[in-house]
Amino acid sequence: MQRRWVFPRPVDPLRVRQFQRDLAVPSFIAEWLLRRGLENNEQADGFLHPRLKTLGDPFTLPGMRQAVDRIDAALRRKEKIVLYGDYDVDGVASLALLTRFLRAFGASVECFLPVRADEGYGLSPAGLRRCFEDYSPTLLIAMDCGTNAVDEIAEIRRLGVDVIVLDHHEPQPTLPDCVAIVNPKCGSDYEYLCSAGVTFKLCHAILKNTPSADIDLKDYLDLVALATLADLVPLVGENRILVSRGLKQMASTRWPGLCALMEVSGVKAPVKGGDVGFRLGPRINASGRLGTALESLKLLLTDNPVEARNIALNLDLQNRERQTVERAVAIEAEKRVTDDYDPAKMRSIVLGETNWHQGVLGIVASRITKRWHRPSLVIGFDEEGFGKGSGRSIEGFSLVEALGRCSHLLDKFGGHQMAAGLTLRRESFEEFRTTFEKVSEEMLNDEMLTRSLHLDGELSLSEVDETLLQGLEMLEPFGMDNLQPMLVARGVAPSAAPAVLKEKHLRFEFTEGRRRVTAMYFDGALEKLPHPPWDIAFRIERNDFRGRSTPQIYVSDVRSSTGAGAVPLS
Repeated sequence: MQRRWVFPRPVDPLRVRQFQRDLAVPSFIAEWLLRRGLENNEQADGFLHPRLKTLGDPFTLPGMRQAVDRIDAALRRKEKIVLYGDYDVDGVASLALLTRFLRAFGASVECFLPVRADEGYGLSPAGLRRCFEDYSPTLLIAMDCGTNAVDEIAEIRRLGVDVIVLDHHEPQPTLPDCVAIVNPKCGSDYEYLCSAGVTFKLCHAILKNTPSADIDLKDYLDLVALATLADLVPLVGENRILVSRGLKQMASTRWPGLCALMEVSGVKAPVKGGDVGFRLGPRINASGRLGTALESLKLLLTDNPVEARNIALNLDLQNRERQTVERAVAIEAEKRVTDDYDPAKMRSIVLGETNWHQGVLGIVASRITKRWHRPSLVIGFDEEGFGKGSGRSIEGFSLVEALGRCSHLLDKFGGHQMAAGLTLRRESFEEFRTTFEKVSEEMLNDEMLTRSLHLDGELSLSEVDETLLQGLEMLEPFGMDNLQPMLVARGVAPSAAPAVLKEKHLRFEFTEGRRRVTAMYFDGALEKLPHPPWDIAFRIERNDFRGRSTPQIYVSDVRSSTGAGAVPLS
């Protein structure tokens, strides 16, 4: 699908030169910072050098004071505390973080994770039944779930058990009646936090309330970074600080499980955001996708290096199994789209099939959304016709809002703007698909459905050097709302025919003046390239090979050249 190139707005060259001089950064970095709305040296310096001392008061989060007071009482009375979590990376990391933290205070803490296939997501009746049979808590803390569990929490309270919710999912108009709901989306300046970020703020608040010289919050930042990057929440505000410092902490983590997982995954210092997104996160998710996430939780809680390595190796095997299952479902789903959908007319994609494995539906939906640039829902039904599904969205389309407008056809739904889950019966599927398409037609316009490539600036290839690369590395960590800069070079041509790798990738050599730059174009051999010269859109990363470190270009798109400088940036 042809992409529309969106060029950045111009920036005052006088301000660029001032920023460049004051901050000692390359011109492009100065432009990029100004386009981010960083208006002065103090703001820019805070972005380039994230500092933990600038973290805000955790008690500004809604419900925080009530949560801290109730946990403090539980600690003093030696109550049985049970943490009830979700089976993705955010849920598992949140459980591990709070368990380690509260046990450092001497608390009696147990963890509970529902089984995806049998008990579903969140505070389900089946999950709660097993949780109470196993642990009999007096205080239950729901983590990465619970914001909209009105009936379930009412039932827990009827049993005489207090409930605290630590969550970040979108709230419905009616909230549960419990001790506290600590959810930044219930009214705060921290809407971007994932549940591990909320948990870290809770730990910070507990320490402010009851200081302990034996606990260093920095030790837990690697778990926060792991969850924040894997959950694809925006890397803005305090998330940037938590992830930046958390990745540094991960390189020297004190947790044997993380050490073992990094070794098995081939992750070495310095740890990058992509290492979490593509190596660590999928392996932690693997056990929860195919069964129970208990093994992943044990990995993050064990203090035994031998046990940690055994678990990490097993998670690696489970991740390979997950990839096999995912490929099988993805092939069927893609064939269904190709056979049944008209890209010129469709506004959404809703697929459903019996026995599609529920643990991989979110990944398949993500792949379909990426390929077709449409909001996508993928649903797996069991033999009795009960369906569970996951969805992924495109920029500007709130998936949870759209599902809300179809709620009369759903048993349950919840999530975020870009990702959501739902349950429904097979007999409602066709009506739901039709209704969701009508809602999508109302909420989406043609511009939103046009795949866009947002560009951050123009460079000549001769400017691609170590100085620029070091400047770009100051903008890390990259992730949601802080994407790796996409650059443009105009009027370029390869110095020789490209090398074809693995029958689908291309490697180019570009020469400009005395500079020779290597470029990779993944899946480029599958594209029909125009005749040179080209305009290329690309990113730059560091390539370490045989002890030599050089800038490496990764091409994202190629189009016929308009001539260097022929199209103004606008």
